[in-house]
Amino acid sequence: MAASHFLSDRAIDHVVLERGEIANSWRHERWDSLRLLTPNWLNRLPGHRYQGPDPDGYLTMGEVVEFIEQYAAVSAAPVRTGTNVESLRRDGDGYLLATSRGDLRCQAVVLASGACNVPTVPAISAQVPTTVAQLTPFDYRGPDQVAEGGVLVVGGSATGVQLAAELQRSGRQVILATGEHVRLPRVYRGRDVLWWMDASGVWDQRYDEVDDLTRARRLPSPQLVGTPERSTLDLNALTALGVELVGRLAAVRDGTALFSGGLRNVCSLADLKMRRLLAGFDEWARTTGHDAEVGPPEEFAPTAVAASTRLRLDLRGGEVGTIVWATGFRPDYRWLDVPVVDEKGRLRHEGGVLDSPGLYALGLPLLRRRRSTFISGIEDDACAVVDHLAKNLPAPAI
Repeated sequence: MAASHFLSDRAIDHVVLERGEIANSWRHERWDSLRLLTPNWLNRLPGHRYQGPDPDGYLTMGEVVEFIEQYAAVSAAPVRTGTNVESLRRDGDGYLLATSRGDLRCQAVVLASGACNVPTVPAISAQVPTTVAQLTPFDYRGPDQVAEGGVLVVGGSATGVQLAAELQRSGRQVILATGEHVRLPRVYRGRDVLWWMDASGVWDQRYDEVDDLTRARRLPSPQLVGTPERSTLDLNALTALGVELVGRLAAVRDGTALFSGGLRNVCSLADLKMRRLLAGFDEWARTTGHDAEVGPPEEFAPTAVAASTRLRLDLRGGEVGTIVWATGFRPDYRWLDVPVVDEKGRLRHEGGVLDSPGLYALGLPLLRRRRSTFISGIEDDACAVVDHLAKNLPAPAI
């Protein structure tokens, strides 16, 4: 719909295809208690922004759906709901889309299906005993659907820490297996940490200015949660709740989960990167005259890791009855019959421009800038992509 806004500005005839309802993934592929990670004042789309009474709060899932529905209404985007794209291929100088409601031909296509279509579950899940239930974040709605007993949550990104905390608070004993992760405080020097990312220009870094773009696009989401209390949810907070921390799940053999012994190292690295980022914020505040607007610099305790963490867990012993795979998501391009997907199943693109004339992408991590991952980042991305599209669209035949 952001692309639709700019296409309409240029009087380019177009249609927006949605496989389900408006805001379909927010309605049906999120757990009940999830809130946005971005504060409300950051939630903006082209020509539309949050106008409510709680700018420092975080939208619930129902409020996100309402926000997107409002945008569809005020933008008058030509959305066709219940239209699933079954295949997309070249057709002469344009493209042919086979959909559940008939074929469409067009000169250009913007792929805005996102990067989180399918949960990523490692192959070792096939070795888990059948007595242990397995869930992904797409399956999980809340603690009530999880069987009694312990839970192993695999993955230390935003999803993993949020589900681990919720399940632990529900009375289940949770073990969190984590490898590389991104640690951040929710609030730094009296301001939301994402205010610092926005105001200091960190989010404005372009994709072609990033040293290792492939790695940057695959980084896990930061350990953040949106709560009325603006609380920090890092590994220390989980330990305080009673969650047991273990290293990365490396294998499952003969019914036994095997964990890496490198937890202390990955936590030290996450702590170091967080301190460097916060020091960069401090330097920006000092050199730009913002020091007086914020509180004093803060220090955060290192991640506390037990002297020895367990390396093995007998999955047949009854200690754990459920595994939640919070191991990320991936896009699903099985319907895309154009050679623009790499061996990892990701689109090859240059700032959203694919190597097939008239084919574009939006809604991917670090598409054009670091803010691309968040709702507030789509405006600049969509404007740039549609600008390229408009300049390269063939002139209509006379």
